[in-house]
Order: sequence, then C-alpha cells, then structure tokens
Amino acid sequence: MSTRTVAAGLLGAAALGAALAPDRSSPVGHWRSTAGRAAYFAAYDATFADLPRPAATLDVRTDYGVVRVYRFAGRGTARSPLLLLPGTTSGTPMWADNLPSLLELADVYALDLLGEPGHSIQDRPITDDADKASWLAQVLADLPEERLHLLGHSLGGWTALNLALHHREDVASVSVLDPVVSFGDLPWGTIVRSPAAVLPWLPRSWRDAFTSYVSGGAEVEDLPVARMIEAGMGQYRMTAPPPTRISPQRLGELEVPVLAIIAGKSVMHDPAQAARTARAALSDGRVEVLAEASHALNGEYPEEIASLVGDFVTEVEARRPAGQA
Repeated sequence: MSTRTVAAGLLGAAALGAALAPDRSSPVGHWRSTAGRAAYFAAYDATFADLPRPAATLDVRTDYGVVRVYRFAGRGTARSPLLLLPGTTSGTPMWADNLPSLLELADVYALDLLGEPGHSIQDRPITDDADKASWLAQVLADLPEERLHLLGHSLGGWTALNLALHHREDVASVSVLDPVVSFGDLPWGTIVRSPAAVLPWLPRSWRDAFTSYVSGGAEVEDLPVARMIEAGMGQYRMTAPPPTRISPQRLGELEVPVLAIIAGKSVMHDPAQAARTARAALSDGRVEVLAEASHALNGEYPEEIASLVGDFVTEVEARRPAGQA
C-alpha cells in the first residue's frame, strides 16, 4: 500500500480521536513527553524529505500562537495560490504525493494546523469555532496575496468551510476532500470502532485494524508518515473543542464557491446522504463523488483530485474581472 493511502487512513482515525476526546487538563495543546515529540518530528522530517523543496518557510504570528507555513513555487497559471489544510495530527507532510500535481495548477502554501502536532505552536486557548476561524484568517491576512483557494482534507476540509463562514474576505474558493462533520454526522458504526483511535494505550493492532477500516480495508505498513501520525495521535494532547457539525442552513450561508469531493466508500458519513446535503445546501457549489474511493481518497486518486480542483479553480477565476487580484 502506498504512503499516501496509509496517511489518509490514519488521518481518519486521528480525526475521531480529536473529535471525541479533546484534553481539558491544559489550556493549550502540548506534548505528553519529550520522547514522544522527538519520535513525531523524526517521522515528520523523514516524510517531509519527500516533498518538493519549499521556496519559503514562514512562521506567522497570530493571536493564538505561531503558525508554520510553507510556500512551494508552482508552474500553473492560476492568479491566486492554493492553501492546503491537512487532516488532524499530520501536518504538511501528508501532502507529499499530492503536491507534484497541485503545483501544476498554481503556487501552493501548506500549513500545520494550530493546536495540533506539527511546527505550529499554540500559546492561547482555542475555545470555539470562531477562534478556529480567527487564527486562520490572520494567517491569510499576513500572506502577500489578496485571495487564496483553500483545499482541505477531512478535518482540514471542515476548517476551510469554517473559515469561509466566519471570514470570507481573503477566500477565493474552497475545495474539500471528504470533510468530517460538514455534510453529515459520523455513523454509529464508526463511532463504535473509535476507541482504537481515541485511546493511545490500546494495542497497536487495534489502531491498525481501525485504520484499515477507514481506508477501505487496505493493509497498514510501517512507513514514516504512519509513524508520524501515530505519534501525533498518542503523544500530543489537543485541547480545543471538537468541530461543530455544520448544519445545512449554515452551508447555505456560504458566499464563496465550494467544490465538495465525496468518497463513495467513506465511513466518516453516509456518502450518498452527504452528497445530497451538499448539493441541496450549497448555493454556489459543485459536488463530485468518487464512487470507489475511501476516506483515503487524496492518496487513492491524487491525479483525479488535482484535475477536479484545477477545473474548479479555472472556472472560479474566469468569473473575476481581469484586473481583479
């Protein structure tokens, strides 16, 4: 199985851990131990080595902490760059196999989510959805471009939609890959299996079994990206509250174009219902279902996703006057 598929499967498991068991013992996210932090960053660095070399590495100060942002020079013609938002407990390295095709579209920024394991450092409590949108809006405002196209996977997809609901000013469009609690609730079957992701002291075989369940039955291998995400799940304590389910009414309030790519075999929601909800609720939306994809769709179909996102971004930018940034 590929590195990217392992990553996406683990991201699904980690998303449940973050959603169902936030830690309340500290006001900010933190590492459980020095050894756990070291294990995470050893795997982070090993996976990051597979990415194209960043053109710039930025540390953006926000009211909630410092956010690590990487800029990659693209070869495309889009006027506005992409900003990639990862799933939980992963950070920028999860995009290793997606970046080559995305860089054919535009310049690309990628960041480590604040309050999560990675190089972003939280120093103030994040207490609600408005806070989660606020720190990200401050990052966009600090970047030199006036507008960006957001692309998020799983929790990163929810984060992109949440930003657009609270601060749409710097957002050109939003593309989401099987976002959690955005177009549907977590199914009970997935919640019942979730202790393997939530409780780090359970046997690794349980976590591997859950990861396989999330990623369409694929076998789990011991790869750096898998070690990174597992270390993040077990060794970093997140303190922010879980993401709030976005209601259809709130989805209808979005004022930016949205591309929703749904995995037809996702276990993070009922895929058919999620697609129906997105089509009915989004006032300026395009919905695509990859019938054979699991929640690991970004690893299973990177070229197809880049093509869909590219067509969508081109169409969105064609609506803008030639002189508008």
